[in-house]
Amino acid sequence: MKGNPFDLSDDSAYRVWRDRKLDNAPAAVGDLVVEVSDPRNLTDAEHEALLGRCRAANMAIYVSPLGKTRGTDIPRALGARFGLERLDHNLGAEADAVTALTVRDDALHTPYIPYSNRAIHWHTDGYYNRLDRQDHGLILHCVCPAERGGENALMDHEIAYLLMRDANPDYVRALMQDDAMMIPRNVVDGKELRPDRAGPVFMVTAEGRLHMRYTMRKRNVVWRDEPLVTEAVSWLENLLKSHSPYIYRATLQPGWGLLSNNVLHDRSAFEDADAPDNKRLLYRARYHDRIAGT
Repeated sequence: MKGNPFDLSDDSAYRVWRDRKLDNAPAAVGDLVVEVSDPRNLTDAEHEALLGRCRAANMAIYVSPLGKTRGTDIPRALGARFGLERLDHNLGAEADAVTALTVRDDALHTPYIPYSNRAIHWHTDGYYNRLDRQDHGLILHCVCPAERGGENALMDHEIAYLLMRDANPDYVRALMQDDAMMIPRNVVDGKELRPDRAGPVFMVTAEGRLHMRYTMRKRNVVWRDEPLVTEAVSWLENLLKSHSPYIYRATLQPGWGLLSNNVLHDRSAFEDADAPDNKRLLYRARYHDRIAGT
C-alpha cells in the first residue's frame, strides 16, 4: 500500500487501510484465542496463528496447559520468538526486567496501582516514558487469576484511531500535538524519579506504524488547555466507556496470556483468595520493540 494511513493528509491510503482493518477486525474475543502446547516453544503453526491475529488486531490471547507454572522465562521466551528483545527495566520490575504483578505491601510497590487489587483505568503501558523509549510490545502471562474479578478489557489502538478519525479528523490532529498530554514528574521522598514528560497521544514511528500513549487517570496527567483537545479526550473516554463491539473482555486463566503491540487495556478490581499460593499473579513484560512482522 502506497502512502501512510496515519497521515491525515493522505485520505486515499487511509481509506484502503480502513476498509481492510474493519474487514479483519475480530467479531468477538474468541477470535483472538490460539491454543498452544507451550508458549516457551511454539510450533511454526502456533506462531503463525498468533502472528495472524496480531497483524489483524495488534493482539492475541494464547491458551496453554502450563497451569500455575511459575517463571519469567515463559514471557521472555515467547517474546523472543516474536522479535521482542529490548525489555523495559521499569521501576518495580524483577532483576530480569519482567514484572510480577501481584498485591504487595512493601514501600517500593505500595504507591502503584498495578500492585494493588484496585481497578486500573484504560491506558497503554509506559505512557510516561521518554518518547524515544516508549513501550511498543506487551506480554501478560497469567500464573494465577484472582478469586473474583481481575478482568481485562482490550481495544486495538488502531481501531480507536480509526473511529476517532471517522468521527472528526481534527480530534486526531489535536491529539498528535507534541504537548497534547503531559505526565507530571514523579517525586518520592524528595527525589525526582522521573521529570515532566510531554508528548502526543497518537504517534507515527519512523517505520510508519501507529503508537498510542494514553491514560484515563485524572491524577497523573495534564492535558493541553485547548478546546479541541478537551473534546477529543472526552470523545475517547466515552468510546472506552461504551459497549463498542471493538472492546474485548477476558479474564486470563492459569497458563493463558496476552501478546500485543501495547493495545489499550484496563483491569477491573479484584478479590484475592486467602491462601498465599492462590493469590493473583501475572507476569508482565514490556518491550521497546514491536512484534516482528506486524
